[in-house]
Amino acid sequence: MIYPIVAYGDPILRKPTRFIEKEDLDLKKLSDDMFETMYSASGVGLAAPQIGMNIRVFVVDGTPFSEKDEDDDDDEPDLSLVDFKKTFINPEILEEDGKEWAFEEGCLSIPGIRGDVYRPERLKIRYRDTDWNEYIEEYTGMAARIIQHEYDHLLGKLFVDYLPTLKKQLIKKKLADITKGNVDSDYRMRFPGRR
Repeated sequence: MIYPIVAYGDPILRKPTRFIEKEDLDLKKLSDDMFETMYSASGVGLAAPQIGMNIRVFVVDGTPFSEKDEDDDDDEPDLSLVDFKKTFINPEILEEDGKEWAFEEGCLSIPGIRGDVYRPERLKIRYRDTDWNEYIEEYTGMAARIIQHEYDHLLGKLFVDYLPTLKKQLIKKKLADITKGNVDSDYRMRFPGRR
């Protein structure tokens, strides 16, 4: 099932999410639906609040970042992302460290807007999978960044919160337009200003 993506301005994107229990819902079905929704919108990550659910779940698939760009001779594929497809249930980031580095991020809930965000290069995270197995794993580079971006959604934070004040002023009207539904996207969205 493909869900509409919740657009910027919807209050659910600003609420901290709740932990879930194994029996709360069909975790495999939810995971499958979230991946299907993410792929239909050409995303590399999707958090439950983005489909209107206030729970601590997100999915990631870094495969697009593992593919070599045909137009760029210097661009090396990131092989650490080849099999980086996971569902994170009840995740908790235990540590973040390393040098902060910038990367231009975007978000399915905020189409057409991108901006450089600085994040630490490493993290350690505890989470459960769809079979309720618990893991503690470490990630670096782009894998860590994808996790950090989606994890922020579970805290009610968005990538635009990290942008410099001037950039926030420059995108203010665009954000208001997204809230009202005045934006083009290649996927179905749910807008708070247009019910």
